[in-house]
Amino acid sequence: MTTAGAGVPDETELNSLGLPKPAQDTRVVVAMSGGVDSSVVAALLAEQGYDVVGVTLQLYDHGEAVHRKGSCCAGQDIHDARRVAARLGIPHYVLDFETRFRETVIDTFAQSYASGETPVPCVACNQFVKFVDLFETAKDLGADALATGHYIASRPGRGGRGLYRAMDAARDQSYFLFATTRPQLDMLRFPLGEYAKPDVRELARRFDLDVAEKPDSQDICFVPSGHYSDIVERLSPGAAVPGEIVHVDGRVLGRHAGVIHYTIGQRRGLGLGAAVAGRASDPLYVVRLDAARARVIVGPREALETRSVRLRDVNWIGEGELADLPEGGLEIEARVRSTRPPTPARLLPLAGGGAQVLFETGEFGVSPGQACVFYDRDGARARVLGGGFIAAAEHAAEPTEPILAEEGRAT
Repeated sequence: MTTAGAGVPDETELNSLGLPKPAQDTRVVVAMSGGVDSSVVAALLAEQGYDVVGVTLQLYDHGEAVHRKGSCCAGQDIHDARRVAARLGIPHYVLDFETRFRETVIDTFAQSYASGETPVPCVACNQFVKFVDLFETAKDLGADALATGHYIASRPGRGGRGLYRAMDAARDQSYFLFATTRPQLDMLRFPLGEYAKPDVRELARRFDLDVAEKPDSQDICFVPSGHYSDIVERLSPGAAVPGEIVHVDGRVLGRHAGVIHYTIGQRRGLGLGAAVAGRASDPLYVVRLDAARARVIVGPREALETRSVRLRDVNWIGEGELADLPEGGLEIEARVRSTRPPTPARLLPLAGGGAQVLFETGEFGVSPGQACVFYDRDGARARVLGGGFIAAAEHAAEPTEPILAEEGRAT
């Protein structure tokens, strides 16, 4: 901080977004999905006197999405965003990024899923569409900041702004934003990081927004039925190759209609008779998917336990650089699913920009393609240090030699 009159504004002159100019001279582009969260962000910033511009991305077929519940960025959602913008008296633009979304998110999802991985398309959407195209649009509009309705916080600190878990732990979306880059963080703002969901809905009512009671999005937007295999079969005909269901001890237990119909950790719907599946007290789970050999590998629950993972495409937004971590690694909290709390682990950088995460206690149902997100050990409001995508997992109880020798994917 410098003194006033030295050419740099005093810290007390920063507005509520941490920018050195009055609110009325600060242009903020708000990513408006048509839901209650982003609508309230636009309303809050407009009330505070900012020069607010709403932008909505149309990400997939408008006609198919009309009246479809539980999704975002299409049909009724675009209509709702327009109405909110009109209610607030702010300009609003709809940008068609359907082709880019299909190529970078949907097609990649289908290919990854068909290969036996468990991709996280919401991460890819933020990484390759929203936080790329929206940034370019915001810059073209002369914006000082880009605001979204995500439940996550950002604060200035050493080395630039950092990401932190949201106050409302049940709504925290940090898992999906680990790939945000440092330059993006400098421009991004998340006004809902300090709000609970009920308070946001109450604000929507106070602002008299039509979306105040609108249900939250539940499904992946382009898979509203929740049946991932349907879209994989549509985009990749022939991806459902029949094959064998194999026990980790090498026994062939049955046949399946395609690995795309299974996920790691799945217990029900394996297509095995009760006599084959075993006693009720000893159920079988999907422990691996070998798409190359069209095999579904099953075993007891202990075969699902994972002690470490190797990561690819690692993004580091903590202090310093990933390669400069202590020789023995860094104690962190790691999260392998958005629905699970972070657990104690140790992070080790690897040559080539990858990383290894060693869990203090076993994780279950870990699959290649999932994201593994790093946090510091600072409690519920921990800082997001980055993350990567799981390339391979080391299991506490490895399969027997016959399976390992033929396994098409790394373990």
